[in-house]
Amino acid sequence: GNKSQNARQRALSNFKEQTTRVLVATDIAARGIDIEEMEWVINYELPEVAETYVHRIGRTGRAGAKGTAYSFCDAEEKPLLRDIEKLIGKKIPVNDNHSFPLIDHNPVKKPKQQHTRSPRQGRAAEQSSGRTNVRSEKTSQYAAGRR
Repeated sequence: GNKSQNARQRALSNFKEQTTRVLVATDIAARGIDIEEMEWVINYELPEVAETYVHRIGRTGRAGAKGTAYSFCDAEEKPLLRDIEKLIGKKIPVNDNHSFPLIDHNPVKKPKQQHTRSPRQGRAAEQSSGRTNVRSEKTSQYAAGRR
């Protein structure tokens, strides 16, 4: 976003001439890029619109050449993956055999017990209660993003 048009064109030219081996581009910058022999496209996140994914991976394998698209997908992006699969009419193979498998795991720490006493009550009222306010714990869990 913060590069001049000349800097963008120079980066693209260097990539086409294979002086630069990797080009990182946003969806907007990627539109209209036509580079022969592009073997890979790597998506660091899935796009919100399935058609954008098809456009991105269309950068590879032009004119009968082979190309591969790799995409990182977290648990929150699973619905986007399903939308893409529906659009292209194919199941996209998922590799779970890595250090960061697709797990919907969102641990929530148990909130600290808050002492609720009025200013007029002494420490004896606090000590004798011994109960936890379950309602505030649930509220804290939801506020932390747990569903």
